[in-house]
Amino acid sequence: MRSMNKEVFFKENPKAAIAFSGGVDSSYLLYAALSEKADVTAYYVKTAFQPAFELEDAKRLANDLGAKMVILTLDVLAFDEVTANPADRCYYCKQRIFSAITERAKADGYSVICDGTNASDDAGDRPGMRALAELSVRSPLREWGLTKDEIRRLSKEAGLFTWNKPSYACLATRIPAGEKITAEKLEKTEKAEVFLASLGFSDFRVRLVGNTAKLQVKAGQLEKVLADRERILEKLKKYYTAVTLDLEARNA
Repeated sequence: MRSMNKEVFFKENPKAAIAFSGGVDSSYLLYAALSEKADVTAYYVKTAFQPAFELEDAKRLANDLGAKMVILTLDVLAFDEVTANPADRCYYCKQRIFSAITERAKADGYSVICDGTNASDDAGDRPGMRALAELSVRSPLREWGLTKDEIRRLSKEAGLFTWNKPSYACLATRIPAGEKITAEKLEKTEKAEVFLASLGFSDFRVRLVGNTAKLQVKAGQLEKVLADRERILEKLKKYYTAVTLDLEARNA
């Protein structure tokens, strides 16, 4: 049973800051806030962990909705606890990102900070949620009981172009836990994934194993990897010593 909905939430919180990534969830949250005539501003934090297309999507969606958007820049690679890449790296990263949002949002007059965590997200499996709790960040979509599938459906009904956007984890997740994160590793990951996207691949990952690129794609695109094999090798071997294909198809 849902204890709250968007009408009630924004009646109780008519002024709020939204941590905005341009993804499915935060985009719908921004739309929902504006549909309830709430005074909201979207805060996008630009770091080395986000590819350029994420910022472009965020700007496009904010423009489509006529939303106020603030872009903050944060050098996440300046923090040793982040670049050391421990198993709970997401906790330290979220802590830095949401601290930056909170500081700016409070200066702008917002005391309520919201993010796009939804009811499908497993709190027990996400160290970043601990940081959100410590910073008193609200997760309205989760409070409303909205699952990812429901958010996609509502987003489609609302005409948001993000409704069928694949879920996207930050570039740092392509580097094995315990291996130091560097700008060079992030940059080549982004270049490799941008190239594969240009070939028509979607919802895939290029993971770093030593200096080998391990491609993870959906089952329906395994044959496409082989069809585009020569082009993929020509491009990716500019950045990696070898390229491999994970035959265990990507499920999520």
